[in-house]
Amino acid sequence: MRCIAGLFVFAACLAAPLGAQQLIDPGIKDRATPPLTTDKENLLLLDLSTGGRVTIWLRPDVAPKTVAQIKTLTRQHFYDGLTFHRVIDGFMAQGGDPKGDGTGGSTLPNIPAEFNYLPHVRGAVAAARADAKDSANSQFYIVLQPRLALDKKYTVFGRVIDGMAFVDTIERGEPPANPSRIVHAYIAADNPPAYVAAPAPVPTGLGAPVTLPGTGPGNGIPAGTAAPKRAAPTKAPVRKAAPRR
Repeated sequence: MRCIAGLFVFAACLAAPLGAQQLIDPGIKDRATPPLTTDKENLLLLDLSTGGRVTIWLRPDVAPKTVAQIKTLTRQHFYDGLTFHRVIDGFMAQGGDPKGDGTGGSTLPNIPAEFNYLPHVRGAVAAARADAKDSANSQFYIVLQPRLALDKKYTVFGRVIDGMAFVDTIERGEPPANPSRIVHAYIAADNPPAYVAAPAPVPTGLGAPVTLPGTGPGNGIPAGTAAPKRAAPTKAPVRKAAPRR
């Protein structure tokens, strides 16, 4: 009987006018309309060293300031060459740090928190931050497996809608021994070139590998960076505070 009663309530909710639905979900009237998944202005493309292009649907309807900063940094080529410096199997892949150790960010101001209703499901993309809720800047993470305990504690600003297989093959580690990287990042509206896989480094004959353009020191991949302390697997994605001098 309870099951039948529940079905009647569900049917009534579907049939109820919008005004009545506000009683069920009071916040629904305040939700902005999300962009179409075909809106190129809100598609972030990441060409990964793992072998393909990842398409991320950006959500300015729930995180307008975060999306605006991600777009600005992308168009400044900030993300080109940066590594995924913290990748926990079954959890998430974190990148967007020019220092490559979790302490870095861009020269732009930090972003106020825009916690919203989007869940930390597989493929969700969110802003990493330090302990302070308004400390997000350039770092982000892609969720590998659902982690709903993080909902409304971090700003989810997008979701992978194509190329998740290339995210799945990002090198694991904190930091990884051979970190995967973002070769190029684009906004689809800027008419980027088609994805071209980067060639593997070729030995010079003297035992030293050839450094490919855009992957050496000065391109967001620091040389001699000290490895960060290993975090517990259950620790949430964070942007570490810069060490005091």
